Amino acid sequence: MNQRNYQKELDRTLTRLEEEKALPSLLLHSCCAPCSSYVLEYLSHYFRITVFYYNPNIAPESEYAARAAEQERLIEKMGEGLPHPVTFVRGEYRPEAFYEATRGLEAEPEGGARCTECFKLRLTETARLARERGFDFFTTTLSISPLKDADRLNRLGEEAGARYGVRFLNSDFKKKNGYKRSIELSREYGLYRQNYCGCVFSRRGV
Repeated sequence: MNQRNYQKELDRTLTRLEEEKALPSLLLHSCCAPCSSYVLEYLSHYFRITVFYYNPNIAPESEYAARAAEQERLIEKMGEGLPHPVTFVRGEYRPEAFYEATRGLEAEPEGGARCTECFKLRLTETARLARERGFDFFTTTLSISPLKDADRLNRLGEEAGARYGVRFLNSDFKKKNGYKRSIELSREYGLYRQNYCGCVFSRRGV
């Protein structure tokens, strides 16, 4: 079975949107400001973007607040130079949702089954909100990380999209030097970069 090339799938979608002269709406789940920087620069040419900051896995709450504030600051700073305005939705901090979703998986290694359930939780809530607010597409910044499996993320995104009837925008944002560009933009905007994914389990190895 051939592995799907999600960057090529994204390229085809963007080409079609250009040909149709369409500017659809996109609900972009963001894990943090640094990861969103390149994605905003890239996709704002093709979509009216709303960034959805929903990450109940993050601990402690002060870290959640710091990352959310940095996301808002980046949108404000980058917004001046982007082709189309970007808006922001801050998700409610509900760590109990994360602990419930990952119950019994506490001892799993980083990147394993616990992470799958965490991704599923965030993508499902993004799809639900996308349907509720009438977005044309939704996607996530998570695939920009070299440590994140794009195939798993896209599969979970497609499943969430099918459940709620909203199209998931397939992607692998680490391609085309996306991760490298996110580091450059993080330096340019002086962004706070974290040294752990977010949850208490990922922090054990820091």
